[in-house]
Parts: sequence; structure tokens; C-alpha cells
Amino acid sequence: MLDLITAHAILPHLKAGNKKQALQELARKASELTGQPERLIFDVLLDRERLGTTGVGHGIAIPHGKLSSLDRVHGVFARLERPIDFDAIDEQPVDLIFLLLAPDQSGADHLKALARVSRLLRDQAVCEKLRGAQSGDAIFALLTQNEASPAA
Repeated sequence: MLDLITAHAILPHLKAGNKKQALQELARKASELTGQPERLIFDVLLDRERLGTTGVGHGIAIPHGKLSSLDRVHGVFARLERPIDFDAIDEQPVDLIFLLLAPDQSGADHLKALARVSRLLRDQAVCEKLRGAQSGDAIFALLTQNEASPAA
């Protein structure tokens, strides 16, 4: 995860009343991190949502998209203050969102990043800790803990 996300890419108390607002805030943060236009990021995310929801169930969404001007995969993580309707496949509200943006030509890297994020967020214990974390630093530590500590 350390190659996908930085401590500056964590939104520990995101306020959003609906899916569109959440995507706008994520696009704003992603724009700061990547230097790409906020509107372009937002439009890419909306286009992807039109293909089918990225609300994967259990309170989790993994919105993603591709931009030709990126040089690598970028991630932004948000924990919402209050769960919102995200048209999730299980019809449950979402409170944990991991945004991924990849270069157009990323191919397998984009899919590998999606798989890694999906695997991490399928772990209910990790999700409970993310929901209970008090700060962005604590969330970052949880997201990267398996890579930050040497293998025993």
C-alpha cells in the first residue's frame, strides 16, 4: 500500500451528504495530490459510477478511474463522519472509501492495485479498526501496517 497512498492522502472525517458530494471531496483531494484538474478527476469518477456502482458492500466503496496524464497509481482514503447511500451492491450505506486513480496505460498495475485494496478492505477486523481510528495517522498506519513491519 505504501506505493498507493501517503499520509497526506487520508481524509479521516469526511463530511458528505451523498455520493456526489463524497466524490467531489475525493476529487478535490486527489487534485491536490496529483496536480490534475479536480473537474477532470470528478468526471472520470462519475463516468465509472455510471457503468456500475463501486460500492462493493459492507460499508465500503472503491471508486476508481484512469487519467492519461498520471505517471503512477494514486490512492486517497476517506472515512465518512456519517455513512451515505452509495448505491452499494448490498444496499448498505458506505462509510469507508478508497479512491484509486491510474494512468491510462497502467493495465495490470491498475487491476493489481484494485485487488490489493479489495483484499485489505474485505478483512472485517481491519475495517473495524479503520472505523475506530482517531486520526489520519492512525488510519494510514492501519492501511500500511503489513508492509511497514518486516516479515517475521
